[in-house]
Amino acid sequence: MQTRLVKSIALGIGLVVAGAGVSQLFRATPSEKAENNTYHSSFKDDYRVYSLNLPEKAEFAGEVVPMQLVDVQQKLDRELHVNTYWQSNTLLYLKRSNQWFPVIEPILAENNIPNDFKYLALIESGLTQIVSPAGATGFWQFMKGTGREYGLEVGNEVDERYHIEKSTRAACKYLQDAYDKYGSWTLAAASYNMGMNGLDKQLSRQQVSNYYDLLLSEETSRYVFRILAAKEILSSPQNYGFTYREKDLWQPYNTKTITVDSSVSNWATFAKEHGVNYKVLKALNPWLRQRELTNSAKKTYEIKLPSDQDLDLWVQK
Repeated sequence: MQTRLVKSIALGIGLVVAGAGVSQLFRATPSEKAENNTYHSSFKDDYRVYSLNLPEKAEFAGEVVPMQLVDVQQKLDRELHVNTYWQSNTLLYLKRSNQWFPVIEPILAENNIPNDFKYLALIESGLTQIVSPAGATGFWQFMKGTGREYGLEVGNEVDERYHIEKSTRAACKYLQDAYDKYGSWTLAAASYNMGMNGLDKQLSRQQVSNYYDLLLSEETSRYVFRILAAKEILSSPQNYGFTYREKDLWQPYNTKTITVDSSVSNWATFAKEHGVNYKVLKALNPWLRQRELTNSAKKTYEIKLPSDQDLDLWVQK
């Protein structure tokens, strides 16, 4: 009993001493305090996060944004700050847009869809072949049913929601239908996010006819403002602090096309026979979803391969 008491006292003294030692570890010396104060002062003097000026005027697809409305100002202010200060994401937007806008813009023009809708694709997917939790897929984020409704093949072996040119044409058809229905490109854009049926219900319930007069869900109320912010920043990136060189931007792919109108038993073998590998074939044709193509209907597909002059950019010698 006595021995145990002595041990307990010794242990207690040890803990007190150890605690005192630990406290000394985390106590700044006079010189460290001076250094920390200097560092803190330097940080305050040198580091700046600026509040942004709102543009005096804004428009989407030729339609004026009512910048005099306080909620419009605040919503656009939010999206400009979010995208300006999420620098890595917006820099990637700049790089990808240089690569893919030259593909999207001519298709929009051919279908008489305003050029501003390229920013809709940007904020939908970041110009990447993503799949949302709900199953929306590709640059234009088509659901299976909507993709098929607008002429895309959506199946196990071929899914044209991943086909940039074809999905852009399908998006043009949807947007034209929406514009014909609403007489407003801004409402057409909102319907792309929430669906025409959902937008119809809200327009009827709230007895208004303008996107900026609607009370909508958080996602759709931000939607057009995200497009507007992307347009504003990417149109004048230097005004928002983004600095880059031309060589930093990703370039459009130079490709050649071959046609396939029969089955393909193995795309990896097909790729090898055409001087590339499976990775390259899938990078240029992400709409090919399996290792083979049955093609019982004998449809004709256009397969992209690197152009001869750019082959060394894709395949190791």
